Amino acid sequence: MLSRRILSAISLTLFHLPLAFGSSCDLTKRANVTKTEAEIWGGINPTKDLVWHPCYPEAGTFECARLTVPLDYSDPGGREAAIALIRKPATTQEGYRGPILFNPGGPGGSGVEWFLAVGNDFATILGPQFDIVSFDPRDWFADVAVSTRDSKVNPRAVHFDTDVERVLFSTSVTGSFPLVKDGKVTNAERIWAAYQVLGSLAASHDDGYLKHITTENTATDMLSIVQAYGQEKLQYLGFSYGTVLGATFAALYPDKIERMVLDGVVDSEDYYASKSSQVGYMQPLTIKLAQWLTALLDTNKTLQLFFDNCAEAGPTECAFYAADPSDIQRNLTALQDKLLIEPVPVKTDAYYGIIDRAALEIAIFMSLYVPYALFKPLAGALAQLAAGNGTALLSMFGDPETYTCSCDEHAHDWDGVLEGQTTVACNDGAEVPKSLKQLQKYWDGLAGISPFATYVGIIRAGCTNWPRNKKPFSGPFVGNTSHPILLIGNTADPITPLASAKKMAQGFKDSVVLTIDAGGHCSLNAPSICAQQYIRQYFQAGTLPEEGTVCDPIFPNSFLVPASLLEGSSGASGSGLVGRQDVDVEFLAAVQDVAGKVGSGFRVPGTSKSVCQASRAKAGLTFIAAGPGYLAVAPPNFRYK
Repeated sequence: MLSRRILSAISLTLFHLPLAFGSSCDLTKRANVTKTEAEIWGGINPTKDLVWHPCYPEAGTFECARLTVPLDYSDPGGREAAIALIRKPATTQEGYRGPILFNPGGPGGSGVEWFLAVGNDFATILGPQFDIVSFDPRDWFADVAVSTRDSKVNPRAVHFDTDVERVLFSTSVTGSFPLVKDGKVTNAERIWAAYQVLGSLAASHDDGYLKHITTENTATDMLSIVQAYGQEKLQYLGFSYGTVLGATFAALYPDKIERMVLDGVVDSEDYYASKSSQVGYMQPLTIKLAQWLTALLDTNKTLQLFFDNCAEAGPTECAFYAADPSDIQRNLTALQDKLLIEPVPVKTDAYYGIIDRAALEIAIFMSLYVPYALFKPLAGALAQLAAGNGTALLSMFGDPETYTCSCDEHAHDWDGVLEGQTTVACNDGAEVPKSLKQLQKYWDGLAGISPFATYVGIIRAGCTNWPRNKKPFSGPFVGNTSHPILLIGNTADPITPLASAKKMAQGFKDSVVLTIDAGGHCSLNAPSICAQQYIRQYFQAGTLPEEGTVCDPIFPNSFLVPASLLEGSSGASGSGLVGRQDVDVEFLAAVQDVAGKVGSGFRVPGTSKSVCQASRAKAGLTFIAAGPGYLAVAPPNFRYK
């Protein structure tokens, strides 16, 4: 989530993208965490048995552990990896039902940091008889393969010698950000060239560990966690890329599933590029030349919701109002075209920057992830921008934060690194041709599907010079699981279309798709009492909704969400909530509180609530969701020193 920004380049600067669910957020403020990562994790030694230690007391009743697993499961006596875990223990032993393992998306997103933001809420939603558990995958923290330093998770993917080198590389990749114009993607050349360098850096820093950072191995890590817990079967809730991880587990270990919810479902065949596919404009290309074809199929539906809801809400609630949705769309197009010719400079007492078309389109795309929290402030920012004032839109990128160098070479040993996301995506997927010409052909084809082709195409661009590794797993995604899977999709999800949930359900016997009639990415960004009740019933009793069940969101029109909710209030005494009758107040508050903690990364201007999935900005970069995934860019705003 775009809550902490870096300030390095005026034009948005691409460094690195790989897939799914969020971007940066400052959890030290969100969870009131006062200890450093080194202080919390330095005293927790990796063990082959789960040994839990109290941790993050300011955030809640949490416990942490580090589990030792084989780096290579085909060589269990060889090098080892360590997985960092966090849990909120069950508050009752009566009817205790074991752990539910979470993955927030990514790939490579920190499940520990995400959990600090939402762990208490999920304990309320799912019930007191479960341990609520999350983990950092083997690519996110700590690096036993590249150095001998102790740290949180081993190994992590590191392609630079120092953190400063990472920052300097990212800020050097300046120039125009790719844009869709007249059905073509422009400015692909510099991005392609940057990824040629990154691929070479990855190869030169690899001592043999790189090929083991895969979704397949992470799935087996989850089985190791379950077994270390003393359980035989997995209970799991995965979002966005986490649905790829879940589907991979189900394909590998269909008899090891106690419960599995896949929310915001990625087409795993498309992700792995494991099966021939044809989508619209892309028919001449096979999937091996065109993975990530399906992600943007419903993006335009989400954008249309912005136009429709704005017109319905009226000028009082939508500052970018016009009586007809088509007029709102035309006004937005005119604003985008104007910024191509004349960007808007911004200077406040606290920061300054430039709003160009790329910055505007990133703001729009990220807002599609979280309509509930961001449609209304986006409309206000657009209205100001149309009048020549870009301050409100720039403020959506959050408060700028400079990167601070340290004389202590170990100062960032416990920090996450963003290279892990590209590492997983490129290791998992089919080999991508190196040619710029073929990348341009793919990207132009994707532009025929969606005007937001830039953000998914960058995933593929990141793999154009990736070191060749054996691709050990790519499906098939079929199986008679030991318990049916519950899949969840929104009717207008901008990055994981409902069709992907329906497709993936076909491979697993008796699986059911639950639909939420709303926009936004995953159920959490389309808060629905109905949907969360079905999820609770599924974990507690194993029951699934009937096929074809459709849930309504709490607020069908995102412009009509009370401001008190965006400020963090539960709104328990408000009115107009769909499905609210006879709902426990604490349950309702948790459902609403989770909304906006996962998703796009923008903060809501004028409020204290950031819209954020827990993954922080590192090395002077900001993560934004794109993918399912992360796109790391230098934001368009600077801060005074």
